[in-house]
Amino acid sequence: MTEMTPPRLPVRVPLVTQPMGIWASLQATRRNVLSIIPEIATRQPMVSGRTGKRWHMVMDPGAIRRVLLENLDNYPKSLVTKNLLRPAIGESLFVAEGAHWRWQRRTAAPVFTHRNVLNLAPVMSAAAGRSIDRIRAAGPRALNFLDEMVSTTFDVISDVTFSGDRAFDRDGVHKAIDAYIAEAGKVSLFDILGLPDWVPRPGRAFFAGGVAQMKGMADRAIAARAERPSEGVPDLMDLLQSGSDPETGRAMSPAELRDNLLTFIVAGHETTALTLSWSLYLLAFDQQAQDRLRAEAQAVLSGETATGEDVARLPFTRHVIDEALRLYPPAGLVSRTAMAPDTLCGREIRRADTVILPIYALHRNRLLWEDPDAFRPDRWQEKPERYAYLPFGDGPRICIGASFALQEAVIILASLVANFRFTPVKGREPEPVMILTLRPEGGVWLEAEAV
Repeated sequence: MTEMTPPRLPVRVPLVTQPMGIWASLQATRRNVLSIIPEIATRQPMVSGRTGKRWHMVMDPGAIRRVLLENLDNYPKSLVTKNLLRPAIGESLFVAEGAHWRWQRRTAAPVFTHRNVLNLAPVMSAAAGRSIDRIRAAGPRALNFLDEMVSTTFDVISDVTFSGDRAFDRDGVHKAIDAYIAEAGKVSLFDILGLPDWVPRPGRAFFAGGVAQMKGMADRAIAARAERPSEGVPDLMDLLQSGSDPETGRAMSPAELRDNLLTFIVAGHETTALTLSWSLYLLAFDQQAQDRLRAEAQAVLSGETATGEDVARLPFTRHVIDEALRLYPPAGLVSRTAMAPDTLCGREIRRADTVILPIYALHRNRLLWEDPDAFRPDRWQEKPERYAYLPFGDGPRICIGASFALQEAVIILASLVANFRFTPVKGREPEPVMILTLRPEGGVWLEAEAV
């Protein structure tokens, strides 16, 4: 390891020492949601306060289990989360609650079986190959690997969702998603005060046209598919169109199908791109770990890129990804609203209290992790305590695409490291900034040398 190994880099967010008031919280969340997490959250099981309304940050695995599993219905997603995402993805799986969520989950679950995910691996390998070609063509110079990974994972998600249908304008959808996330993720004062979602949020209204355009593109692609079925391996649209709730027989309407496909696109490409970007960044500062991963990949791969069948034989690659997800979880903070009184960590929870799961602080909590700020892939030779590691959530609402994302990340990371040596660019260290997701502000600038 070098002296600049990531645990010592100035990329750790300087968490605040005291809870903030409403105006300070608004300013902080519009800049970086992580900045509202008090530093004490990395040393305590639970922290409570009031910012307009009562809130509780929970880092205790037992209490988190109660929120996400044992008393799930009492803790739906907060109004803030729903207000941010509903304009783009409607009442899809990510936003829906109760019975409306359950039937959609039952319908979509078969889509992400191991067999279906493995069948889509060639798309991931092909996207990794195109990324290798682009990096090689750029020559030995600094590249922003955040941009490169976003392009690569969007290639994957658009191909496995719409199989490259001409009716689907991938560039148009990509631009619409980026524009919406950039503005919609900036928390409004109305959100902090808990105002209902029918009260307009000016910034989000400004981008409503882009959202409508994105939905229109997806609608046209779905209609075209109904007239001209795809050939070959079924993609996500095929699988969702042919699926139905095994309990009621209900199938998704075109609008429900569209909203769920857009959910997979919005959530599926950026989160995996961030995981890969942070993984490459960490490896660039730990050449020993990078050499181990390269040796593993080169011993397993039969060509330039990894395959779905290779994934199980790349355990260290998976450990690097798990460690990157621990240090920089794409969903760095999630919030719930208590519907009825409860008790967490012996503390009273009142109806309408906000219960926050600060995943970033959970994954760096000194009560749960040894040397929590250190990049140590070997810690994953043993499983962590349940509910101490939540990059994909847990309980019934665990991310439905987790196995898809992990397979994609292993294939792409192994392929890239097998072909290139990555080194950091001095003075270009990113800052972790969370709006909707935990992004490396300023990009991930690395040099890639062919090996």
